[in-house]
Amino acid sequence: MRKEINIKEWYRKDHFEFFSKFSEPFFGVTAKIDCKLAYKISKENGYSFFLYYLHKTLVTANKIEPFRYRIIDGKLFEYEAINASPTINRENGSFGFSYLDYHEDFKTFCDLAAPRIEEVRNSNSLMPALSGENVIHFSALPWIDFTSLSHARHYDFPDSCPKISFGKMVTENDKQLMSVSVHVHHGLMDGLHVGQFFEKLQELMNENN
Repeated sequence: MRKEINIKEWYRKDHFEFFSKFSEPFFGVTAKIDCKLAYKISKENGYSFFLYYLHKTLVTANKIEPFRYRIIDGKLFEYEAINASPTINRENGSFGFSYLDYHEDFKTFCDLAAPRIEEVRNSNSLMPALSGENVIHFSALPWIDFTSLSHARHYDFPDSCPKISFGKMVTENDKQLMSVSVHVHHGLMDGLHVGQFFEKLQELMNENN
């Protein structure tokens, strides 16, 4: 489900029109989050740590309205829910894009995700069987403790989906830190909203459940 936002009456009308004219309207921020408790919980319960932090990130994005905005044919829409399109690594060193439905309950999310992840792992296809505008593009680079990141972009292709990437988890001062890179369309949100995203994500990663 989605609803159209009247751009002419939107409080961010000037921002939207200004940044939408850019060849590259996306901006990116990289920050570290503390994963110590989340990693402990996932291992104690036999959860996939990747799915655990992916779900926390997806819940966070769905709670922050601008992450649910999309530009389609020049019109602005707000989706009721946003799903995940993460890259899935394969044993042969390649990867494929997947499509995972959002559900606020973690175990339900995992039950829905498992067969789609296996489907990608057992194929050679790059593209997922399902996709859409109401996704966030996720990727993981567990080999690199990066401090910044850029993305391959086709500037002639209209795109307003956020891109979120996760780095290698490292131990520093009794914390287990992981870099998270967030790239978003500046016509839809500002640094304030990305700051709210990181604050909420850390809050959810610190939950004892």
